[in-house]
Amino acid sequence: MGPILETPRLILRNWRDSDRDLFREINRDPKVMEFFPFRRSAKEADAMMERIRAVIDETGLGLYALELKENAEPIGFCGLARAGISPVLPEETVEIGWRLATRFWGNGYVTEAARALIDFGFATKGLSEIVSFAVEANTRSIAVMQRLGMRHDADGDFDHPRVPDTHPHLKRHVLYRIGRP
Repeated sequence: MGPILETPRLILRNWRDSDRDLFREINRDPKVMEFFPFRRSAKEADAMMERIRAVIDETGLGLYALELKENAEPIGFCGLARAGISPVLPEETVEIGWRLATRFWGNGYVTEAARALIDFGFATKGLSEIVSFAVEANTRSIAVMQRLGMRHDADGDFDHPRVPDTHPHLKRHVLYRIGRP
């Protein structure tokens, strides 16, 4: 399978076996995973990467690998996927999400990829709305949502059902939305 999308600096594509080290790095990095209640072992990261790869193959949606055009280096992921947190959000809700290895932070890669994905979601996939959500203290991700033109839906803020009670500071999530233009 070829690229799903290209931007001026990035290729968005499905995962390859050669991406495994980068995927493991992201899932164990305490800075990247600051707002998640767990870090993944190499075995857990490998299993997650396989699930994501299969979903992309099956549905065309998923957390796509981000690759730099200049040197074909994988740097993280950005994608459109079913939110999967019913009953908080309806089953058909599609979210946009991202994670980058820390050495690539601050270059605008996520914003560039996410803008292209929002256009792709509306124009190609026929979505009427895309959401994103994050722990309310995650100011970096919230800033990306705002740069993308997403609007905070304060009435939709929620306690994430998959965050254990042992991590109360990570339960509350803010919800952002953008509708098809």
